[in-house]
Amino acid sequence: MSNLPTEQISKLLDIAILAARAGGVVLDSYWGKQLKIREKGRAGDLITEVDQKAEEEILKVIKRHYPDHAILAEESGIMGTPDNQYLWVIDPLDGTTNYAHSYPQAALSVGLIVSGIPTVGVVYNPMLKELWSAAQGLGATLNNIPIQVSTTDKLGNSLLVTGFAYDRRETEDNNYSEFCYLTHLTQGVRRGGSASLDLCHVATGRLDGYWERGLKPWDLLGGIVILKEAGGKISAYDGSEFDLYSGRILATNGYLHSALSQALLNTPHGADLSFK
Repeated sequence: MSNLPTEQISKLLDIAILAARAGGVVLDSYWGKQLKIREKGRAGDLITEVDQKAEEEILKVIKRHYPDHAILAEESGIMGTPDNQYLWVIDPLDGTTNYAHSYPQAALSVGLIVSGIPTVGVVYNPMLKELWSAAQGLGATLNNIPIQVSTTDKLGNSLLVTGFAYDRRETEDNNYSEFCYLTHLTQGVRRGGSASLDLCHVATGRLDGYWERGLKPWDLLGGIVILKEAGGKISAYDGSEFDLYSGRILATNGYLHSALSQALLNTPHGADLSFK
């Protein structure tokens, strides 16, 4: 737990929301327009002018209010000293491929780590006018209405979500087997295309669990705080402590966490894949 007083955490959350709304203005203004799209060195890893302009607006707000804080942003990299007590983690457009196709499952994420502890999280989808926010000890909300995870406790009754890494074409460690296996064990597995939104949908109870690999800290931080404050659970695939920099996450409503963990560990692969 952070040692910050509640009033200070609440103020940090207010600034995170302010920054998210500033970036959201950019996403909303370019929505549905012809974009300049290029790849960032990996097939399928897209970037547009929207990513960069939204990040600029988010950074302006944070730097204006907290010029001494460190920042890790997807497009700009690390700013400030790595040992800073405060580290803002920013994804200006999570779900760029969706956004580029005018598919409205895309969002921006603003998170804050305080003394190594995920403390503040905001995820904003301006196209659908949905803003999730949370801070340690203050609960989680969607458009200022409190949210909580579902109570689904059996895999057979669950609806899950996952994603696929950009290197899925080059590696056998690509999540395909898990996707197929869990599709047969559950009511269904969705592929949303935005990690931050996947976490928020679990936090809101729309989905019951989520797992993915090949992720970056900015994909996850905002949604992690929101899910935890909504009563969810986060870990590594095997149930051990979650590492933000590992690239992998298992996130659930808590009730089916153990069952989903075991299913991931027991998934048959390759020629052994069987659903009988």
